[in-house]
Amino acid sequence: MAGEDNDRQNKGLKLLWILDVQNIPCAREAILHGSGGSVAAGLLYFLATSRVKRSFDVGLVGFVFTTLGSWFYCRINNAYLRVQQRQLQDSIRNKVAYEGTALDPTKKTQSTLRTPHELQL
Repeated sequence: MAGEDNDRQNKGLKLLWILDVQNIPCAREAILHGSGGSVAAGLLYFLATSRVKRSFDVGLVGFVFTTLGSWFYCRINNAYLRVQQRQLQDSIRNKVAYEGTALDPTKKTQSTLRTPHELQL
């Protein structure tokens, strides 16, 4: 029994037996945004024209475009955050490595920032 539960947890939730929503970043949010976009687009088109079949088509197109747009936006933001995180980790690693040495960037800024009174002495 315990082994079956672990298999279910490792398996994840697959949408249409293809898209593993639980393990793919941004997939869950993109599907939720897409469903909301499809309902909004289809309902607005139906209220404007009262054509059922065409409203369904507009809702389907709204789902596709909203899902893809949301997914690409989320993936680009995640990539940007990963780059920022990597830069921050490198700067922290350099600070730790150079702290207390002649290459310490904080010592350089303190030694170059002198008041005019100190320069006269």
